[in-house]
Amino acid sequence: MKPDHVSTSDIRSAFSAAMSAMYREEVPAYGTLMELVARVNDETLAAQPKLKERLEATDYLDRISEERHGAIRLGTAAELSMMARVFAVMGMYPVGYYDLSTAGVPVHSTAFRPIGDAELKRNPFRVFTSLLRLDLIADEDLRRAAADILARRRIFTDGAIALTEKAERDGGLNTDDAQHFVSEVLETFRWHDEANVDAAMYHRLHDAHRLIADVVSFKGPHINHLTPRTLDIDRVQALMPDYGIAPKAVVEGPPTRACPILLRQTSFKALDEPVSFRNAGGAWEEGSHTARFGEIEQRGIALTPKGRALYDRLLDQSRKIVRPAADGSNARDYEAALAQSFAEFPDDWSTIRAEGLGYFTYSLTAKGNAASTNHGDIETLIDQGLVQFDPIVYEDFLPVSAAGIFQSNLGDGAQQEFVASPNQQRFETDLGMKVLNEFDHYAGIEQGSIDACLRALSKQDAAE
Repeated sequence: MKPDHVSTSDIRSAFSAAMSAMYREEVPAYGTLMELVARVNDETLAAQPKLKERLEATDYLDRISEERHGAIRLGTAAELSMMARVFAVMGMYPVGYYDLSTAGVPVHSTAFRPIGDAELKRNPFRVFTSLLRLDLIADEDLRRAAADILARRRIFTDGAIALTEKAERDGGLNTDDAQHFVSEVLETFRWHDEANVDAAMYHRLHDAHRLIADVVSFKGPHINHLTPRTLDIDRVQALMPDYGIAPKAVVEGPPTRACPILLRQTSFKALDEPVSFRNAGGAWEEGSHTARFGEIEQRGIALTPKGRALYDRLLDQSRKIVRPAADGSNARDYEAALAQSFAEFPDDWSTIRAEGLGYFTYSLTAKGNAASTNHGDIETLIDQGLVQFDPIVYEDFLPVSAAGIFQSNLGDGAQQEFVASPNQQRFETDLGMKVLNEFDHYAGIEQGSIDACLRALSKQDAAE
């Protein structure tokens, strides 16, 4: 990076802040949500001093108030590949492949996010980015019409493209260019209340699937939610009505636990917003569209393949007992089934680690920092009190939970069924690069922390 270049983390932080300010203006309930989350986080930290101590010790405390994830839906391979280039300027890269067709949503997706430990602690902004699967639209005429509509739109400004190319060519952006880049890219995510289809086409798309209408009918991929992180999602869920916000009936993901795993999410119902459509005579006529909503998340430990297999089995088991209804009518029964099924998943960090279910970072204790000799492998060092471990935060997403949020907040109880059709190779071809395997990524972080502990003790030993 040249001396006058702004770091990718600083650009990402500036963009995240600008996005948050824009969304607060567009969706006032988001501001209310932020106030509620801040209150709950402050109360949780005050009530759990040990949690605050470990968050401070692992440099995770400051990032929580900054933490956001957004979600966008793209229509073409060209949009996806250009979006990847734009996010790279912010130090965000594609992690994981998600096939949401299994949950009745005609997209496949990845999550753009920072991947280095320092970058995540600086600002862990993520954008869950989906690409519409036109091949899953059964109506051939509608499929062709949707493709034609998408081919004509341009979702990036000329300035955004030019500055992305400049960053690629020069290895970064200076302060003025970085500020201009943020403002230009923000336009891609802005809400447009004028549709680029007529009302008849909108309803044809909507009848095929609400998400298809959302992607195809507008000038760009408006951000459809921006999600803060809470330390106690059950408390947020309980307090939302006091703030004039109606929460969805069920928190998506695992049940309440002493040791949180993966990701839990809730939301408020999507807004019914006024939209204008051109009629056959070229005049505007009023209509409405439902897309944007508020979401909150609580993050737990990243699970190993073994832990994830157990999680998937238990979630499937609970849904065979009670499948959550989109209208929330069986919410209590589902929550009971979920708690019953997940009783099998260990709920203390030592057992989760011992059984190889989750990923941890390792660091020297005060005793370890004062040790003069290296006493063996990592397990021995833990037993001797020289090394401690902390859960690695899950930075990614859960497709079933994402689909559940979408279906419930839109009231889409009769969503179209799709045959599961994962196609990671096609997605990566459209993306223009491979997605990072999340398990390999977390395993690398864990092993790196073990190696760092062993090196530190070896240096202390050598110094003696």
